[in-house]
Amino acid sequence: MPSLHVSPVAGRIGAEVTGVRLGGELSADVVAEIRLALLTHKVIFFRGQEHLDESGQEAFARLLGELTTAHPTVPALGGNGHILDLDYSGGQKVDRWHTDVTFVDRPPAASVLRAVTVPPAGGDTLWANTVTAYEYLPADLRHLVDRLRAVHTNRFDYARIATSDDPEQERARAEVFASTVFETEHPVVRVHPETGERSILLGDFARRVAGLSAVTSDSIIRLIQDQVTAVENTVRWRWAPGDVAVWDNRATQHRVVHDFGGRPRRLHRITIAGDVPVGVDGSPSTVLTGDATAYSPVAA
Repeated sequence: MPSLHVSPVAGRIGAEVTGVRLGGELSADVVAEIRLALLTHKVIFFRGQEHLDESGQEAFARLLGELTTAHPTVPALGGNGHILDLDYSGGQKVDRWHTDVTFVDRPPAASVLRAVTVPPAGGDTLWANTVTAYEYLPADLRHLVDRLRAVHTNRFDYARIATSDDPEQERARAEVFASTVFETEHPVVRVHPETGERSILLGDFARRVAGLSAVTSDSIIRLIQDQVTAVENTVRWRWAPGDVAVWDNRATQHRVVHDFGGRPRRLHRITIAGDVPVGVDGSPSTVLTGDATAYSPVAA
């Protein structure tokens, strides 16, 4: 089989991969090429994968590592314990930048997302490169954030519920999401276990910087998040049915663009087990509340 063709989509993040039909029977050489593209570009996209169903998506994901359950608190799709059904057709919004499941001590290493139903326009997904975000910080600011730790949690955000378009629907969703409360203290800068790169570990689940007042903590998080989501660090993907995106959850944040109204938008996500983040000083993340062992093993 010829080598894959990898075409960058944006200057700092994202590439489209062609020349491969995804599934569970890919050769080790092809999987190695996909891994390299993922580590290099942080998020990679595959068009024209309409042949994939739930079992095919799962078989492909298993080639990238051991799977987590669908989510620590949200039920899986049907009888499949690994697929999270992301159905936003009812107006539900997940419109804040985040890294997947950072409220536990073992966030996923990668996510595999497959488009099932997408609107004719709108509903794109944005990804941000948290490695280049760190690298483009001023040196003095890098020195500061290297030493910070932040608390991530899935606890209710009551202000967000009150200001949502449908508070009752948002409250019901939040009750499921936080049915078991998790809190974890992570380094704000983690060292990537494969590349050795430093990346920013924040996003919507990061609620406060440990040891700082609420006002100072909010200011620092906002300052760093603004750098993460600067347009130069981002890529935007226009979905078509059958598209598959794979991203390195250790080096990215992402969010949905909610400009599609009530039109159907449904995607299926599978996540790959990750390690416990380690900071620049070698200190790992620490659990404050909750036990995530049923959700995911710790990757070797």
